Amino acid sequence: MDPTEMMGSQVKCLLSGVSDHGDRHLAEVETDLVQMNILLGEAIKKLGASFMAIHGALCIQQETVNLLLSGRTPAAECATRLEAIHGEIGQHVNAAVTGLQFQDMTSQLIGRMVTHLAGLRDVFGALDTGSSNVLPESGHEDIVTLLNSINQMLAERSVALEGAVRKAVSQRHMESGDIELF
Repeated sequence: MDPTEMMGSQVKCLLSGVSDHGDRHLAEVETDLVQMNILLGEAIKKLGASFMAIHGALCIQQETVNLLLSGRTPAAECATRLEAIHGEIGQHVNAAVTGLQFQDMTSQLIGRMVTHLAGLRDVFGALDTGSSNVLPESGHEDIVTLLNSINQMLAERSVALEGAVRKAVSQRHMESGDIELF
């Protein structure tokens, strides 16, 4: 293969590698954004339902307290009712805490997206650094050698980043139930 063909082959390999690398990272970021949107939607739904249920239980509790404060003799079922409402409020608070657990998984997704974007920035930075070593008087062999080293660096960074971010998100910080979505 003559130097012009070798250089053309290296340029083609470099452009293809940058395109593949960028496509993979952007697809991962896109997937993480979709998952994050689902997580946030579920969290808002759970929190909204929990807060409305807590409000309803507190209203019933207040009615019972008002009845007791009115001076009338409390019915026997008032104590039972207050006890039941206390239990309901505890269940609704636990459901609200479960909704908050989605924040932990959302943070993990954001962390993965930041890693992917940093990987892309590293690749583009390496391309810039590598291209600055090309002088106008550089020969074909120098350019082919430089392109070859940039291609190797791109492949190494791609493999390293793939291994670092291929983990599923899971609940890590809250302990009131497990959430498994992805």
